[in-house]
Amino acid sequence: MGWLPAQGRLAAGLLVNLAASICIVFLNKWLYVRLGFPNLSLTLVHFAITWLGLYLCQALGAFSPKSLQPAQVLPLALSFCGFVVFTNLSLQSNTIGTYQLAKAMTTPVIVVIQSVAYGKTFPLRIKLTLVPITLGVFLNSYYDVKFSVLGIVFATLGVLVTSVYQVWVGAKQHELQVNSMQLLYYQAPMSSAMLLFIIPFFEPVFGEGGIFGPWTLSAVIMVLLSGIIAFMVNLSIYWIIGNTSPVTYNMFGHFKFCITLLGGCLLFKDPLSVNQGLGILCTLFGILAYTHFKLSEQESNKSKLVQRP
Repeated sequence: MGWLPAQGRLAAGLLVNLAASICIVFLNKWLYVRLGFPNLSLTLVHFAITWLGLYLCQALGAFSPKSLQPAQVLPLALSFCGFVVFTNLSLQSNTIGTYQLAKAMTTPVIVVIQSVAYGKTFPLRIKLTLVPITLGVFLNSYYDVKFSVLGIVFATLGVLVTSVYQVWVGAKQHELQVNSMQLLYYQAPMSSAMLLFIIPFFEPVFGEGGIFGPWTLSAVIMVLLSGIIAFMVNLSIYWIIGNTSPVTYNMFGHFKFCITLLGGCLLFKDPLSVNQGLGILCTLFGILAYTHFKLSEQESNKSKLVQRP
């Protein structure tokens, strides 16, 4: 996308991520519900195909791999595995409402991590946009919010590890002077190898319901299709965070959540309560406010650069 202007590239990256993310949500749901394909095993397939896709890209000259030491990428791979495991345990141990509410806490936690660990400052008006967004997610899910000690532990760990992972995705690209493809090229196979050791503790490997079970040809094709879409999702996530920030990516994530709810209502006639409608409006208001303030900030920075002698 080098021939596009910067804003055009960002818009294209966001659109790719939006389309691929919505597709993969419905496709994965179909794989889980209709076929009973194991969750972590599907994540392993996703990252294995992501690495194969990147290997093909570099073979075709789309990017040149940069030599990195495994120790430089290891923290990122470990945090990814922790994010996958604790997010799944949170989903298993909590109601959907509690799970979604916990996920909404990722954005403020990222703000705290970047402020404390990286010395990044956020204007008050940017921080205030988190209020309507968090309130909106709460309105969408409060009817289904139920707490348990184990569920809270897994949800808290999931939020912390997910926040660290997303911060590191951006920080490592700048620290190691690599682009999204170069970093993911090393992280994907490392995370896949780690998941191979983790999966036997949570899911069957062989036999009925295991990743190496007797799946039909149509099931295998759907899993591979899910992996190809996951390649687009993973690559666009790294690209968006590397070219914007983890907070901006999270804001976009909240937008996708609203679009998914609306899509379910319009396409599949899923019921949408008044509170959920208000929650969507509240979340969208926070996202629009954040976008407006960030664009104003960018214009202000450009003006300062032009005026500088």
